[in-house]
Amino acid sequence: MLVSMTPPSLLLLLFILIPLVPLLAQDSSVQWVTLRGAPLSHLVLDAETGLLYVGGMDHLHQLSSDLELMSHVKTGPHLDSPNCLPPIALKDCPSARPTHNHNKLLLLDRGQAMEQGSMIACGSLYQGICEKRSLTNMSQLLYQSTNPVDTQFVAANDPHVSTVGIVLTTRDRAGGEMLRFMLVGRGFTGMGLGDIPPITARRLYPAILPQRAFAQEDELGKLIIGSYSEYDMHFVKVVTFKDHVYFLFLRRDFRNKMEYHTYISRVCISDRNFYSYVEVPLLCHGGYNLPRGAWLGLLSGKPTLFIVMVAGWTSTSLATDNAALCVFGMAEVDAMMEQARESCYTKGGRGVKGQEEAYVVYTLSSNCLTLPQVSVSEYLCGWEHTPSPIGSIKPLPAIPTLTTTTQLTAVATATEAGHTVAFLGDREGRLHKVLVRSNGSGEVFGSVLVDSGSAIKADLLLDTNQQNLFVLTNSRVSKVAMSSCEWNADCHSCLATRDLYCGWCVLEGRCSRKDECQRHVHANHWIWSFNSSNQCVLVQSVQPANQSKDEQTQVMLTLPQLPALKETESLSCIFHHLPPQPALITGTSINCQSPEPTLLPPLPTGSDHVIVSLSLTFGHVTISTTNITFYDCGAVSRLNQTSQCLACVFSVWKCNWCPLDQQCTHHDQCPNEHTTLSHKESTHPSQCPKVFGIQSSALVPVGLTRSVVLKAHNLYIFQDDATYVCVVTVEDVQINLTVIVQKANDDIYSFTCSPHQFQYAVSRLVYSAPIFLRRGAMRIDTLPGLQLLLYNCSAGQTDCSQCRAIPKEYGCVWCMESPVPSCVYNQSCAGIPTDSCPAPQIIQVDPLSGPLEGGVLVTISGSNLGMSNQDVIGGVTVAGVQCPPQPDQYKISTRIVCTLQASDRKRRGPVIVTVGTSRPGRSKSYFNYQDPQILDVLPDKGPLSGGTRVTIKGQQLLTGLPSQLNIFMGTRPCYIMEQVSDILLVCQTLSTNQTGIVPIRVFFSKAERSVPNVTFRYVDDPVITEAMPAESFYAGGRVILVTGRNLDVVQQPIMSVWVEPVDVGRVRRRRRLALISTKHQLVFNGTMATVSEHCSVLSSSQMACLTPSVSPEVKVKGVWFQMDNVHVHYKSIKGKSFIYYPNPRLFPLNREALDAPYHFKAGGVIAVEGEGLTRAMSRQEVSARLGDEVCEVKTLDSTHLYCEPPEVQPMSVYDSSHLPRLKVVMGNLQVDLGMVQYDNDSQLPPIPLAAQIGLGAGAAVIILSVFIIILMYRRKSKQALRDYKKVLLQLETLEINVGDQCRKEFTDLMTEMTDLSSDVGGPGLPLLDYHTYAERVFFPGHQVAPLSHLLDLPESRRHTVEQGLQQLNNLLSNRLFLTRFIHTLEAQQGFSQRDRGYVASLLTMVLHDKLEYFTEVMKCLLQDLVQQYVAKNAKLMLRRTETVVEKMLTNWMSICLYSFLKEVAGEPLYMLYRAIKYQVDKGPVDAVTGKAKRTLNDSHLLREDIDYCAMTLLLKNANDDNCPCPVKVLDTDTITQVKDKILDQVYRGVPFSQRPIADSLDLEWRSGQAGHLTLSDDDVTAVIQDCWKRLNTLQHYKVPDGATVALVPRSKTSCDTQVNQVFQTGEKTTMLESEEEEGLRLWHLVKSSEDLEIPKHRKSSMKERERAKAIPEIYLTRLLSMKGTLQKFVDDIFVAILSTKRPPPIAVRFFFDFLDDMAEKHGIDDPETVHIWKTNSLPLRFWVNILKNPQFVLDVQVTDSIDAVLSVIAQTFIDACTTSEHKVGRDSPVNKLLYAREIPRYKQLVERYYSDIHSAASGCYQEMNSTLTELSGSLASEMNSLVVLHELYKYVNKYYDQVIMSLEEDICGQKMQLAYRLQQVAALVENKVTDL
Repeated sequence: MLVSMTPPSLLLLLFILIPLVPLLAQDSSVQWVTLRGAPLSHLVLDAETGLLYVGGMDHLHQLSSDLELMSHVKTGPHLDSPNCLPPIALKDCPSARPTHNHNKLLLLDRGQAMEQGSMIACGSLYQGICEKRSLTNMSQLLYQSTNPVDTQFVAANDPHVSTVGIVLTTRDRAGGEMLRFMLVGRGFTGMGLGDIPPITARRLYPAILPQRAFAQEDELGKLIIGSYSEYDMHFVKVVTFKDHVYFLFLRRDFRNKMEYHTYISRVCISDRNFYSYVEVPLLCHGGYNLPRGAWLGLLSGKPTLFIVMVAGWTSTSLATDNAALCVFGMAEVDAMMEQARESCYTKGGRGVKGQEEAYVVYTLSSNCLTLPQVSVSEYLCGWEHTPSPIGSIKPLPAIPTLTTTTQLTAVATATEAGHTVAFLGDREGRLHKVLVRSNGSGEVFGSVLVDSGSAIKADLLLDTNQQNLFVLTNSRVSKVAMSSCEWNADCHSCLATRDLYCGWCVLEGRCSRKDECQRHVHANHWIWSFNSSNQCVLVQSVQPANQSKDEQTQVMLTLPQLPALKETESLSCIFHHLPPQPALITGTSINCQSPEPTLLPPLPTGSDHVIVSLSLTFGHVTISTTNITFYDCGAVSRLNQTSQCLACVFSVWKCNWCPLDQQCTHHDQCPNEHTTLSHKESTHPSQCPKVFGIQSSALVPVGLTRSVVLKAHNLYIFQDDATYVCVVTVEDVQINLTVIVQKANDDIYSFTCSPHQFQYAVSRLVYSAPIFLRRGAMRIDTLPGLQLLLYNCSAGQTDCSQCRAIPKEYGCVWCMESPVPSCVYNQSCAGIPTDSCPAPQIIQVDPLSGPLEGGVLVTISGSNLGMSNQDVIGGVTVAGVQCPPQPDQYKISTRIVCTLQASDRKRRGPVIVTVGTSRPGRSKSYFNYQDPQILDVLPDKGPLSGGTRVTIKGQQLLTGLPSQLNIFMGTRPCYIMEQVSDILLVCQTLSTNQTGIVPIRVFFSKAERSVPNVTFRYVDDPVITEAMPAESFYAGGRVILVTGRNLDVVQQPIMSVWVEPVDVGRVRRRRRLALISTKHQLVFNGTMATVSEHCSVLSSSQMACLTPSVSPEVKVKGVWFQMDNVHVHYKSIKGKSFIYYPNPRLFPLNREALDAPYHFKAGGVIAVEGEGLTRAMSRQEVSARLGDEVCEVKTLDSTHLYCEPPEVQPMSVYDSSHLPRLKVVMGNLQVDLGMVQYDNDSQLPPIPLAAQIGLGAGAAVIILSVFIIILMYRRKSKQALRDYKKVLLQLETLEINVGDQCRKEFTDLMTEMTDLSSDVGGPGLPLLDYHTYAERVFFPGHQVAPLSHLLDLPESRRHTVEQGLQQLNNLLSNRLFLTRFIHTLEAQQGFSQRDRGYVASLLTMVLHDKLEYFTEVMKCLLQDLVQQYVAKNAKLMLRRTETVVEKMLTNWMSICLYSFLKEVAGEPLYMLYRAIKYQVDKGPVDAVTGKAKRTLNDSHLLREDIDYCAMTLLLKNANDDNCPCPVKVLDTDTITQVKDKILDQVYRGVPFSQRPIADSLDLEWRSGQAGHLTLSDDDVTAVIQDCWKRLNTLQHYKVPDGATVALVPRSKTSCDTQVNQVFQTGEKTTMLESEEEEGLRLWHLVKSSEDLEIPKHRKSSMKERERAKAIPEIYLTRLLSMKGTLQKFVDDIFVAILSTKRPPPIAVRFFFDFLDDMAEKHGIDDPETVHIWKTNSLPLRFWVNILKNPQFVLDVQVTDSIDAVLSVIAQTFIDACTTSEHKVGRDSPVNKLLYAREIPRYKQLVERYYSDIHSAASGCYQEMNSTLTELSGSLASEMNSLVVLHELYKYVNKYYDQVIMSLEEDICGQKMQLAYRLQQVAALVENKVTDL
């Protein structure tokens, strides 16, 4: 209504101003204003002016104390990049984007001397620079640097990294001029400059150079730490206390499992070098380790730090919901810091017992010292020679004051009346008030909802007068009253609040704070609400508590808590609303005069008293209120006319009765007589004259004349002869009867009323008629309940049994002599009453059937069914079976309810009732004992929510009462929905909470029926995930395809629309109002209705629904799907509403003449015009028919429909003589567009005769040619058939040979698999430690990696060089330097590919402790790489390792996936290696060529058929002759091969590096006691033939099977024994090299085909001989045998790598997301390109390397023969990762043919792996950063950084000039003085002469 009356212009103005006007929230104690710039981050209060300053995203605001907006300025977004230095120019910074400016710091600077005060605001833009703004007008900018240098970057340039600061003032070092500076603490961002210390001092005044404000100068201090990213500091609060500044922050604890802990550090305000820096860990018991907010306040008068803390997830900085308030006394904090300082100054950091107490933190080279004790007091703020920064080992503990399960975010404290109150904000927008007691415990006493769902920020402020809090949330600033005492209008509501701030001020009559109550120091003047034992001032007693309203007395009140008054002050009494009266105070008693009777309020209707309030007031303030009762004795008697005297003397009031005056009075004497019945004598009721009984019978039958005699006493009071009358009231008619009075003994009188015949009209047996005596006009009291009982025997007694059931004292009999047998009074019966009743008559029996088990309640209705239940006990049978009656349901004579008993068989018979000796009554209908059966149930499943209509089929289901028919699905009832038939019943299921199969049980009363194999299954509720399309038109009928799960469990799904009729006039008015404001809608009352359509279930995941038809005159309020009891609103599916549009309009084809046909030329299309055709319809959904045929719809747009009719004019559907009509169907909308008539062309002329002859001749020629071709084809096909038979014969011969070989190999395979499964597991997993793993992966070709040696420097230069290398390390932490350095090296021609990989690995080692930074640099370089390849060929990126960043990526993957290798992939990789080694060793292996019989690599296949024999040697220990160990070898093995196999057996499970090598041992063959023969590969017995020397084997020495051998150390003449192995393989042994130098060529099993000495003229003949003697390719079947053996192990490793059952490694998800982003950024929409990138980055770059080189991960030896097998498996993995189609043919390599069938399956694994990662929710960056942080800490300690830095410096030195030139050319590099800093490094490392 307000909107409709407001002009549009004013309304627009109001809309703009609404966010800036303070509003009241639901809690009226909260006033708030909504500001732009969410999320708001900082709030500052100027205590002098009361102004508020707010910082947010892109906005700064200035508010008054009443939250009125005074000033506003916009600070962003602006062009910026965190990786560029200001000023930002797009040409210099291509990565710059419009970036939001988040306020990171907002500080009040009061100014100094003549300098005006300002507001310091620092944002996240431009590397965190600061500016100064006016305090009076925040939009006025006072200072901002236009070209800041790197020393002016203050705040964190990341919105998620904290920054805190404080403005301080001290004197300069000379002690003269005042210095004002700003201490700033900021977290590490990893972006931009990486060397800004976490705590810095920034100069404010005096500024040496005005343009260098906020600069970090050399004379100002900073906290230097080793590695910023390692500690990951998060600052929470900075406060000053005494002469120190305290920082509260969160960081990693390197001394304790890299977990996050809370620390508090301290620095002297005067210490600008941070010599005094000390930090202490804070321990809040219960696992609360993450601080969220802090406040420095008072607890019991002592300075205390209040901190809200939350519990973190394991070792991360992620917070849980569990939070606590912890308090730490500042005295305890200082004491702990002093203890740490003293220990580090004088005791070397050790305690009394030698334990470590303090240390120098942040990995600096300084250590704790043992200075003189006096240095502790002399150097309170430290000095150059004292150790710093100091950290305490011992934490300062605290027990939580309060714990909660809602995350706390802010805290502030105040002191009220000596009590400490903490205000805690939580993340749900609530502010909690907590009383903090002196013992550290806390109690919540109030909560206020400030901003629902929005977390309260840490800046929680108190106003200057301690009345309100200013609260900052996401988009609001709220002003919250600290107390709401004034809202409580009375004492009871005030005390009920239990608010620590509130109490009741008695004499002021208000709820107030204690200080606001003037006399709060005096007792009973201020009552504190927080003390539950306190009570309001109460009136303890009132004397008298009640009195007669006709008299005036003194009332005395007793008030124990009465506050003391001054002598000049008084109280007043107020009765009701009467004027006040002065009160007389005596101690705690007060006397008041009751009011005059005429002033009292009237009595309430029907009451004999009135309750009047009595208030005790002090001025206008009511101190206490009570009630006093005023009664009226006259009203007591008036309200009790039947017994006035009794009511008066028995009243609770002090009333007396005057009998002669008939008056009840409060006086002790009657006015006109002396006779008084006193209230004091009320215990003697005989005093009142009254009728106390009826002498005759009170039972009086109607229709007969009867006389009644009454008895009375106490009539002696009446002395006159007044007449008595007996009065009887019947149906409101008084009957006056004359009385005969007779006096009996004593004072008892009898009154005989004259005879009278009474009658009453109501039809009931007994009627109660009041009776009393009247003496003249005076009514004599009658005892309560004294009445005549008139009765009528015939009323309601319709049969004999009912009549005889009446009690005998009534005298009712069943009289047969009456005209109609009836029940009459015995004296009214003309004949003799009957003594017995007729036989029972049964009218109805319900039910007429029951189960064999009985239990059904059978109801028998009729007459003469007995006079009581006892009459029918044992007299009821149903079909011949006793049926015991139910006493509680028996109805005299008319109804018997009995419980059906069980029957042993089916029966049928009548119901018989026998009453006494009368004849039995028999029912006409028969009762059936039945055996109902359950046959089938449909459906057999339904949703958990129920609503399924279950149809149960059976026989004799109408057994018993329908009300006793119950159905249960398991334990849940199923309610019957329809009328039950004998063969069918339908019920609806209820909801349940568990899926599964439940039995179906049907209960016929107590009889249970079920079928064992018929059950019902509860399944999960149907879930709808999508329903498209989301619109329809009013006519409906559009198909909505619904997708989801479990849709087939629903019987009849329904799509429903909720509609609301709309009045036409109101619609017009609403449209007018809509022009004023679209934000307000009018809601009209109307009748709601629904329209529905059934849906068709297509499958478990799909169903089709037709949209219901809706009238255009209604408003659609909602659309939902009803699926049994499951309701799914359309909007809840995807958050989008379903829309109904007006129906599309189609215009007739011939709009000019509707009855005329539309002329159409065959071969074209019919164009139909319309409106809104595609608004809720697509082309596929439209159908058109022309006559009886389809007109195919070709095109549909919003205004046209084009359809293609048949070539020939169709027939009409109505009559063949009519033209066809075009009809278009859109859902339920069918439109007839009119008739269509085809226009036929004129007939073409006939074909000329000459043309016909020519066509015939041409056809004959064609037929002859075809016949000739067929003859030629048959001849050629016969020749081909003969050739085919020849080839087939050859193939059959080859197939027989292959089959024989396969059977032989398969037999070997099955035997080997049995052995392999039991032997391949082996003990333990020989995983390499991370140090060795990193060496082998980072430096694969180096014998000695940089990690393995120490820095070789002279001691005189060591310190200087190490200092220079440390500076180089700092330079490498600068992203700009690092990227320029890498690009410069890559631009040099002499920088080889090997150098690139080496430098990348060195950088990986240096930055291993900063993996987050390393990752960001890698991403930056990869972005440049993507840019290069996109311009050339994107698919070639990452294919090779040609750049530094590509090797960095390899190393990064290796680091991140190390844990995955250990936990997941390591075991299947080791199993594969063991399986390969086992299989290879079981067959002969040529020691010279490396070829083996058992391999997967055809180039390493030993094709020759070597005769070999397996044998077992018995190995004896050289020092122990017992327990020989059997070792399996081959007789063709060389001696070295035998030694290797023996070592494998003896040292099984021992890592390879810990075994002795074979060359260090000799093999002795022992036979007998003294027979020792040393075996060797080469000795004098070796066979030499021509230029070939054969290696010795066991066969050569003729060592028999079962021979005893021993391994003994080789003599000193041989090679020295080596224990530690290297992992490089494939190198020639010394023996081989020496033999080749002598001209002899070695061979083992086969001679090498490489023969350089054969003359050229003989080479051709030699090749022919080799070809002739070559073994056929039949031996390739060995490859298949080997493949089959290893298949399981290959599958296992591939599945372990590519499995989607477990979450992929976070690094893989992170990097794949990065690649997807790069593709999207560069517009690459080819999925194959992205697939190739992912394959090149992970499978080919990492996994293939691991598969080919398991020695990188495992401590094993990889021989040439094993390497050949691994190469094939790795190549198979490569083929599986490619996108090209895997085609094999005759020319395909054998390796590809081997796995031709498996590669498609492996491809599916890869594609699903990539797809699952892509479809998974992104947003893993935070998790990735946490993982990198954890990896940085856990693995970095293994790196020798100085050696690596020295290796890296060699490249700096080699390309020194080029690097310096590159840095000097860069503008940002100039600002950061990178070249200068590198020159400093060179000067320190090698005394290089520079331009310094």
